[in-house]
Amino acid sequence: MSEQKENKDVNVKMSENEEKRVDSNVKWRPAGETTSPASESIQDFSHPVYKEIAVANGHINRMTRDELRTKLAELSLDTRGVKDVMKKRLKSHYKRQKLQQTATEGAAADAYYDFICVVDFEATCEELNPPGFMHEIIEFPMVLIDTHTRKIVDTFQEYVKPELNPQLSDFCVSLTGITQKMVDDADPFPVVLQRVVEWLQNRELGTKYKYAFLTDGAWDMSKFLNIQCRISRIKYPQFAKKWINIRKSYRNFYKLPKTHTNLRSMLERLGLTYEGRPHSGLDDSRNIGRIAVRMLQDGCELRVNERMHSGKLLSVPSSAPVEGADPPRIPRSRD
Repeated sequence: MSEQKENKDVNVKMSENEEKRVDSNVKWRPAGETTSPASESIQDFSHPVYKEIAVANGHINRMTRDELRTKLAELSLDTRGVKDVMKKRLKSHYKRQKLQQTATEGAAADAYYDFICVVDFEATCEELNPPGFMHEIIEFPMVLIDTHTRKIVDTFQEYVKPELNPQLSDFCVSLTGITQKMVDDADPFPVVLQRVVEWLQNRELGTKYKYAFLTDGAWDMSKFLNIQCRISRIKYPQFAKKWINIRKSYRNFYKLPKTHTNLRSMLERLGLTYEGRPHSGLDDSRNIGRIAVRMLQDGCELRVNERMHSGKLLSVPSSAPVEGADPPRIPRSRD
């Protein structure tokens, strides 16, 4: 549904038919026996190392596309992507290298969280959504990234039975690949949410390991989950109240305009292609995860940049303390 979030007048996103629950082909592998929060990088910007980094950045800015690709290849770094992406990748590599060589109290920051959990819901929709249409979640996918190994290590997927509009529109079925039988055979949202919480708890997220959710835009949490909780008469989950909006992180890190931050554009500018079925929640989540992994590899320190407060969407400034998601718990009923 990532592409549809671009166009608020068009309908919402959704998913394809994949096996239920956890993907049996992906095995859970913990990051390690102990939590390893990011080390503090050198914060004194008068330090001579920053002059060296600035000089190197100036040299990189003058390099041609071919020179960039050659240098990246020499360093065994990825050579794909547009010129600006390759420049950022080379600058980040050199900065990390210099800070790691210089720091005496620890290496430069690697990651704020042990794990990042990508979520990309699919929801009911019409070809022309009437005013006030209540989108109901019909697929709940999650893709888990180990930030230390920078790999996708686990996935979760369940379909959800809608309550207000149990009959899917032909448009919704065609868009998402989710059939009427899939949702008819599924459990209602509160039951699926309970299994989501158990899945997160079994991986010790929010307790042993620090983690954060990541979405492609603000709509998954601020709109779809918010609406669904009202329909299901449950409180908005505390553990989902803050997240990383990858579109914001992407354009800030690579210095790109908003028009270049839809899912396909982000992939293409990184030299990647979409894998799977578009508008499958799980496939969209995997591709968003691939972007997040590449950004981590390029030196981006992904951190929470949006949150819900009193039912409203708010931005989290980069100056705010770094926070992860709360330990997962079943939300209380609204009744």
